Order: sequence, then C-alpha cells, then structure tokens
Amino acid sequence: MDAGWLVAALLLSIRLGALALMAPPLGGAMVPPTVRVAVVLGWAAVLAAGIPAASSSVTTLPSSPETGVPALGPLLAAAASEAALGMVMALGLNLAFAVFSFGARLVDVQIGFGMGQVFDPMTRQQLPVLSAVFTQLALVGFFLLDGHHALLRGVALSLEVVPPGHAWALGPLLPAVVRQAGQMFSLGFAMVAPVVFCLTLVELGLGVLSRNLPQMNTLVVGVPIKVVVGLSALGLWAVGSGTVMQRAYASTFSMWGALWR
Repeated sequence: MDAGWLVAALLLSIRLGALALMAPPLGGAMVPPTVRVAVVLGWAAVLAAGIPAASSSVTTLPSSPETGVPALGPLLAAAASEAALGMVMALGLNLAFAVFSFGARLVDVQIGFGMGQVFDPMTRQQLPVLSAVFTQLALVGFFLLDGHHALLRGVALSLEVVPPGHAWALGPLLPAVVRQAGQMFSLGFAMVAPVVFCLTLVELGLGVLSRNLPQMNTLVVGVPIKVVVGLSALGLWAVGSGTVMQRAYASTFSMWGALWR
C-alpha cells in the first residue's frame, strides 16, 4: 500500500469529517454516525486515489527515509490544519442554511407561532412551527437545486488549491465570513419580505381597530387573522422564492471561493 496515498486519505478524512460532522446534510441528527463515518472514509479514499501524484501532496512534511511516512509531530500539525479547514467549509454551509432559520423566525414572531414550539428531529431542539418546517425545506431545496453537486465541486476545488498536508491562508477568511454573514440577514429578510409586509398591514389594521374599539381583545381576534394571512401569503410567495434560495446556497461557494484565492 502506498504510504503517500494512505497519509493523503487520512488527512482528507479529517477535512471531510469536520465538514460532514458540523454542516448539513450529513450533520443532521437523523443521519446515523455509522453512515457518516462510512461516507467520509469512502469519500476520502476515492478522492485520495484520484489526486494526481497523491504521494507528492505530503512531500512537504518531514518523513522517515525508510518508510516515507511523515513524522508524528508534522503529521499532527497537518491534521489540525485539515480539521480547521473542514470547520471553515462547514461554517460557510451553516451560514447558508441560517438564511432559512432567520427568515422563519421573522415570520414566526409576527404570526404568533413563537408562543408554541415543536421538536425538530434534525437539530434536536424545540423550535417554532415555521422554523422547523423551514429547516426541512432547506434540505429539500438543497438537493432539488443541485446543491450537493456544487458541494462536490467545491470540495474538489479545495483539493486543487489546498492539497492534503499543505498550509492554507487564513487572511481572506474574516472578510469572507463577514460578507456572508451580512448576506445571511439580507437574504433571510428577502425570503419572507412579502409575508412580513402583509403581516405588517394586518398589524396596522388591528392597531386602528383597537384604537376605535378599545373593548375588543386584540390578541384573541388578531392571532387567527395573522395566522390565516401569514400562511396564505407564505404559500403564494413560496412559488417565487427559488431565486432567493439559490442565492443563499451560492453564498457558501462565494465564501469558499474567496478563501481559495
């Protein structure tokens, strides 16, 4: 067995393991750990075999002249670098999926669903109704819009720019993360902007009504109205939200592209 391929596969499994552990779609609690480990190991073995001159990807590490295996100290440093790179890539994916969570929370608060929560099996947390629905919608949209293919291309590009065992620049990271975090808020609001606008009009109408009829219980009357209007507007707007979803997923690969420069 080629020692260079083995070391490259080991370092790749650490990079891909950090990505799969911390980011959707493999990072969800519904995916068994055995499946994650099998996917990561198989993925790393195939990619390591497909890298041109895989042995040369670890030649920068001091190695034993007899076996060609890198020394323990440099190997651990390279493993830590690969884990950090995988976590940075996972951060880009998590910020893209946070667009859906942010948009759902805006609507949940305005409709009134924030008062009641349900158990989300993906995150194992208590979430408002629409937040749990949008979490599932984000995963479905990711596959429908070929996000998994873009994810594979992004991983392949990372191997071209930063082969296993090589150092990578941390300088472009902070501006890229700040830029994507800003896009998270803007895209999250754009995803539900028409719904928020309709609910704001309902709030204004209820405010005028309660001003003229102070004896009316606005909470009891207003919540059903906001639920009907909010869900109706959300159902109509869902047809045209594909562009915003594509931009949310594309923000991940824009952040990765800035990192690879």
